[in-house]
Amino acid sequence: RSFARSLLRFLGFILWGTAAAQAFGGLLVILMFKNYRYLFQESYLSLPGWLALATAIILLPTGVLAVSISVKCSRTQQGTLMYLLLLLLCLEMSSAALARSYCVRTASQLESVMGYLYHQHNWTCSQDPGSSAVDAIQRKLKCCGVHNYTDWLKISSSSRYHPACVPESCCKEKHSHCRGDLGHVEQLSEEGCLKKLEGQLYFTMLYIFWCCTVLSIFELLAGVSNGILMRNQPFHELRIL
Repeated sequence: RSFARSLLRFLGFILWGTAAAQAFGGLLVILMFKNYRYLFQESYLSLPGWLALATAIILLPTGVLAVSISVKCSRTQQGTLMYLLLLLLCLEMSSAALARSYCVRTASQLESVMGYLYHQHNWTCSQDPGSSAVDAIQRKLKCCGVHNYTDWLKISSSSRYHPACVPESCCKEKHSHCRGDLGHVEQLSEEGCLKKLEGQLYFTMLYIFWCCTVLSIFELLAGVSNGILMRNQPFHELRIL
C-alpha cells in the first residue's frame, strides 16, 4: 500500500505533464490539416487531434485526483478516478487507432491528389507571384514540384499552353530576383513537396499514436495502484456512485 501511494502520487504528476504533450500533439494534427486543406478536404481527418485535446483536458482533473488520493484516501474520489481512467483509455485507444489508420490512408492518396493539383495549375513566366494552393504549399514547405522541379518540365512538355519555366514559388527565399528561369536551377528548391508533406504527416500522426500508447500504460499503472488502495477498505461508500 505504501508503494501504491507513492506510485499513484508520481503518476499524478506524470499525467499533468502528459496533458501538455497531448495538447501539443492535438494542435499539430488540427493545424496541419487546416494549413493543407487543399489536399486534405475530408473534415474527419482532424478527429484524432480533437480527441487528443479532449484527453488533455480530462488529464488535468485526473492528475489532481491521483495526487489527492495518495495523500488522503476517499472512496468517492477513488471511484471517480477509476471512471476517468476508463474514459481516458477509450479516448486514447480511439485516437491512436484513427491516427494510425489515417496516416496509411492519406499517404497512399497524397501523390495522386498533388499530381492533379499541379496539372491544374496555370502559371506564366511573369513577375507576378502565384497565389494558388500549389504556390502556397511550395512557399510554406520550401519545395518545388511533386518529386522535384522536373515535374514542371513534364507538365510543360505535355501542354503547349504551359511555358518552359517553373512557378516563382519554387524559388529560394535568398534569391530575390529569381523568376523561375530553368537556366538558373541553383536558385530553385531541390526537394519535392510530396516527401516533405509525407514527413510532416508521419511525424504528427505517429506522435499522437505513441503518445497515446505510452499514456495508456501510465493510466493502467494508476488504475492498479488505485485498486490496491481500494482493496482493504469497506465498500458501503460506493453506493453514491
